[in-house]
Amino acid sequence: MNRSYAWFDMDKSKKEKNNNRIKEMILSWGMIVVGAVIAAFALEEFLAPNHIFDGGVTGVSMILTHFLHVPLGVVVVILNIPFIIVGIRKMGKGFIVKVIVAIGIFALMASIFERMENATRDIILATVFGGVLLGVGVGLVLRGGSCLDGTEIVAILLSKKLSISTGKIILSFNVLIYIVAGIVFGHDRGMYSLLMYFITSKVIDIVEIGWDNTKSVMVITDRGKELAQAIYVGLGRTVTFMKGEGLVSSEQKDILYCVVTRAEMFELKRIINSVEGSTFTTISDVSEIVGNHVKSDQKKQQVIKNTEGTE
Repeated sequence: MNRSYAWFDMDKSKKEKNNNRIKEMILSWGMIVVGAVIAAFALEEFLAPNHIFDGGVTGVSMILTHFLHVPLGVVVVILNIPFIIVGIRKMGKGFIVKVIVAIGIFALMASIFERMENATRDIILATVFGGVLLGVGVGLVLRGGSCLDGTEIVAILLSKKLSISTGKIILSFNVLIYIVAGIVFGHDRGMYSLLMYFITSKVIDIVEIGWDNTKSVMVITDRGKELAQAIYVGLGRTVTFMKGEGLVSSEQKDILYCVVTRAEMFELKRIINSVEGSTFTTISDVSEIVGNHVKSDQKKQQVIKNTEGTE
C-alpha cells in the first residue's frame, strides 16, 4: 500500500512539474511577443520621429535609417545578424531562438507602426512616454528570457572573458552612440536621448522587480554535482560547492553558489528545473564584484565529456 501511494505521489509530482514548465513556457513567449510589440510602438510612434535614439544596435539602426531612407525594421534585422551568428556558437540554442523571434516580431511591428500617424511631436512627451513604453517592452522581453539587441549578447560574452560587467560594456557603447547622435542631429537630441535611456533603464528595473545586471544564486539540492555540471555546460558559469544539513531531516545537502547576468537568469531557472530531485533556490542582487575568474575552454570540454559519460 505504501509503495502504491509512493508511485502515485511521484506521478502526481511529475505531472505538476510538467504543467508548471508548460505554463512557464507560455508565459515566457507571451512576454516576449507583447514586449517586442510595445518596444516597436515606442520607437516608431514616439522616439524615431523626434530623433530620440535608443542605444545598441537599435540606436545605430535609427541613425542609419535617417540617411539611407530604409525601414527601421530591415536595418535592425541586418545589423543583428552578425551578433546572432556569434551567439549561436557561444550561447544556448534556446536563448538564441528566442532572440531571433523577438527581433523578428520587433522588426515586423516597427514596419507596421511606421505607416501610422505619430503619437506626438512634443519632444518632452516623446522622451518621457517613449522611454517608459520602451522600458516596459524591453523589460518584458528580458523577463521572458530573450533580448532585442545583439550588443547585449556580445556584452555577455565579453564579460565572461574580461573583468568588466555587462552593464558597463553596454553603457560605454550607448554613450558613444549618443555622442554621435548629438554631433549629427544637435547636442539637444543627444541629451534627450540620454535622458530617455535613464528613464528606460529605471522602468526596466521596475518591470523586472530589481532586475540588475548580475544576480547571485544559491541552490540547496541533493543533486549538487549533476546540477553544477549542467550549469557549467549550459551557461559556462562555475559553481562553488558548500555542504549543509537539514534541521528536520538531518540529511546532507549540497549548497551551490554562482553569479549570473540578467539575460542568463531564465536559462538558469530552466536548468535548475530540469534536474530531478528536491531543490530550494534563492536569488539576490549583486551590487559589486571584486576579482576575476578565468574559465578554461579545455576544462569545459572535460566537464561535457564527464557529463556525457554519466548519462
